[in-house]
Amino acid sequence: MKTWQIVFIVILVILVAAIVALYIFGKKTQKKRDEQAAQIAAAAQTISMLIIDKKHMKLKDAGLPAAIIEQTPKLMRRSKMPIVKAKVGPRIMTFICEDSIFDSIPTKKEVKAVVSGLYITKVKGLRGSIEHAPKNKSKFWQKFDQLKQQKGLK
Repeated sequence: MKTWQIVFIVILVILVAAIVALYIFGKKTQKKRDEQAAQIAAAAQTISMLIIDKKHMKLKDAGLPAAIIEQTPKLMRRSKMPIVKAKVGPRIMTFICEDSIFDSIPTKKEVKAVVSGLYITKVKGLRGSIEHAPKNKSKFWQKFDQLKQQKGLK
């Protein structure tokens, strides 16, 4: 066999081993995620709250309890997470929100939220429906073309 064939076979074996390892790792993480989702669903309760503010910020800057910060993985402590400050009854509390529903949470409005501990998983409007923000923003060149059309330029 020629040397390029040997190199090709070695690279092919390494790629197959990497794909098998990623498959096994993916199965384990999927199993963990399913267990966590079941725990969150078991502890979920519906609470009405007045949303005061929402932002993406680091956990240590969000004002969450120290026990929550200690439980989070070290990589997640440095990353920005969706944080919601809301008034629940007479208390003002800080919640971590699911990233998929963060944009649909209205500020300065009262909502019913499905909460599991300090984690918001779902939001419904208390009085009527929630207005969803437009998903796609207009790009710079689209705005530029609209401006040209308004001024009558080609």
